[in-house]
Amino acid sequence: MHVPFCVSRCGYCDFNTYTASELGAGVSRDTYASIVRAEIRDAASRFAERSAANDGRSGKRPKVDTVFFGGGTPTLLSAADLSSILAEIDGTFGLADGYEATTEANPESVDADYLAELHDGGFTRLSVGMQSTASHVLKILDREHSPQKALDAVAYARKAGFEHVSLDLIYGTPGETASDFGASLHAAVDAGVDHVSAYALIVEDGTALARRIRSGQVPQPSDDVAADRYLAAEAVLADAGFHWYEVSNWATTEAARCRHNLLYWEGGHWWGAGPGAHSHLPGVRWWNHKHPSTYGAALAEGLPAAGHEVLTSDDQYLERILLRTRLASGLPLSLLRPTGTAAAERAAADGLAVIADGRLQLTLRGRLLADAVVRDLTS
Repeated sequence: MHVPFCVSRCGYCDFNTYTASELGAGVSRDTYASIVRAEIRDAASRFAERSAANDGRSGKRPKVDTVFFGGGTPTLLSAADLSSILAEIDGTFGLADGYEATTEANPESVDADYLAELHDGGFTRLSVGMQSTASHVLKILDREHSPQKALDAVAYARKAGFEHVSLDLIYGTPGETASDFGASLHAAVDAGVDHVSAYALIVEDGTALARRIRSGQVPQPSDDVAADRYLAAEAVLADAGFHWYEVSNWATTEAARCRHNLLYWEGGHWWGAGPGAHSHLPGVRWWNHKHPSTYGAALAEGLPAAGHEVLTSDDQYLERILLRTRLASGLPLSLLRPTGTAAAERAAADGLAVIADGRLQLTLRGRLLADAVVRDLTS
C-alpha cells in the first residue's frame, strides 16, 4: 500500500512522494483512504476474473498473508484511515490467520495515542525511520525529526503492544564519523527493537543531495567508508543477538523478520495499490500511474495501471539470482545455469561464499561485494 504524502522532501529521497503543493487536484490526504479502498475492491474483482479465466472455476481469492504500508509517510494519514484500509483488505480478500501488517512511520508523525489506535486497528509491526542519532547527519539528510523522536516512537510502539518494531538506519552520509554510526547502532539496540535495517546512502540523480554534491557543497560518499560502516553494523548487531537474514536486514528471531519483504526476495506474488505501486503475479508485472492526480483520474475510469511487462525466462532467472543470493538462507544451486554454477564455484574459491547442502551462501566479505557476485552468477 503506497502512501505518497510527505510534509517535506528529504534531500536524498527519489521515491514517488509529494508534498501538499505538488499534489494537484483529485487526491488529498483527506480523500486518499476512500480512493485506495476503491482500488482494493477493484483489485479483488480483477483477481477473481483472472483466476476464473485461468482455471475455469469461480475465482477463489487466497487470503492475504502480509500487508505493508510504505511511502512517503503513511503515518501522515490518521490512524483511523490506515486502519480502514486494512479493514477493507480484510473484508474484501480476508486476512490470513497470523497475518503481518506493517506500516512505516516517520518519528515526528506519531505519538503514543496514535500508535495505540493503530495497534487496535490491526497493525502488528512498525518500521521507524531513525536514520541516525547524530543531529548533523540528520541535517545533511534533510530529516525533520530529532534523534530522540525515533527512540520515543519505539517506546510508544512497545507500550501500545506492538510485538515487532524495526528501526531503519542510513550509513555513509557525508560528515558522519565512525563514532556517529556506532552511537546510532547502540541506540537502536538499547531501544529494544527486534529488527534493524541498515542501508548505505545512495546518491540518486535528480535529488537535492546530488545537486549539493555536484556543486561541491557536500563531498561524495565513500565506498570504503560504507564498507567499514557495514562491518561495524554486523559486529555490533551480532554481538547484541541480531542475525542477518538479508544483506541489509538483521532480526533477533525468525519471527522478527519482515515476512512481507521476504516474499519479495523469494519471488512471491503481490498486489500493490496507490500511485506508482507495482504488482506481480506469475509471469507479469504492472504499475500504477505515478502522480496522485493522474492515478485518481485513472482509477475513476476503472483502470489505474499505467503499464505492464511480461517477464521472459531470462528476466525471471536474473531476478531469482539477484534476490535470493542476498538472503542468509542462500541460493539453491539447482536454480543456476551451467555458467552460473561455475561462477558459484569461483565465488566459493575466492572466499565470497560457501557452498553447503546444495546452496550458495555469502560470507561477510561476499555480502560487501554482493552486487559483483550477482553479476558474475548471471553473466
